[in-house]
Amino acid sequence: MTARRYLQLDVFADRPGAGNPLAVVLDAEGLDDAAMQAIARWTRLPETTFVFATATPGASYGIRIFSPRREVPFAGHPSVGTAHAVLEEGIAIPQDGMLVQQGLAGLLPLRVQGQGRARTIAVRTPSSRVVEVAAAGDARLTPVLRDWPLGSLPPALMEGGRRWWLVELADEADLRALTPEWNAVAQLAQDSDSMGVCAYARCHGQPYDLAVRAFVGAPAQFEDAASGAANATLAAWLASRDALPGTNGSYLVSQGREVGHDALLRMQVDADNAVWSGGHACTVVRGVIDWR
Repeated sequence: MTARRYLQLDVFADRPGAGNPLAVVLDAEGLDDAAMQAIARWTRLPETTFVFATATPGASYGIRIFSPRREVPFAGHPSVGTAHAVLEEGIAIPQDGMLVQQGLAGLLPLRVQGQGRARTIAVRTPSSRVVEVAAAGDARLTPVLRDWPLGSLPPALMEGGRRWWLVELADEADLRALTPEWNAVAQLAQDSDSMGVCAYARCHGQPYDLAVRAFVGAPAQFEDAASGAANATLAAWLASRDALPGTNGSYLVSQGREVGHDALLRMQVDADNAVWSGGHACTVVRGVIDWR
């Protein structure tokens, strides 16, 4: 097979152009690692996923996730978007409102609510842990945070499949006005084996509870339009400090406006302290990819 079903999506958005773009290659049997990496590099999107049939009991489908540079064990917007794609194309049917994704991160459940354009999908993210809480004036962080008006919680390094430094800003206006020192972010990411810095602020009088900006320092330097994984580590950090916004462990996140997007992520920390990251997704391109 050379012609395979191919979708391009916007994830964490209910309209094109607002969320984080994703390419999904369905019917991916027969593609080897080199071909998948080449396709991901060719699409030039943040991630490309590949969907496979699976014989694993309880799994709805198999998935591989590639950035343009490397394979990724887990990422939030590719997981949510791929679930949307398999539902759109009739590859999987929810059982009691749930799908189960099989990938390098193991079996991950996804909760499906609603139908059509109103449908939301949330993935239960891998467990996160606190690696360290930074002391005031930590020399590693000073070049990044030199001019940032900080909030009440200390900076923390969290591990949730990927590592992120989490930094609270004093308010939403301060967060949205940030201009990161990219060389300093890149150096911090390299020295701490992390993705970079996820900055956040609490919001008042808005339909969302937090605003988030995720500055990726390595291997490339860019601001992520909407990161389910970064927000999952943030939710775990806030839960560990009894500092969750919203109600009953659920809250909304605005991300991406500073890079021309307008994503909305629906986060939940459930009664078992598991973090769910989700939102809407919409199909923008539907066709085939002919990769020989």
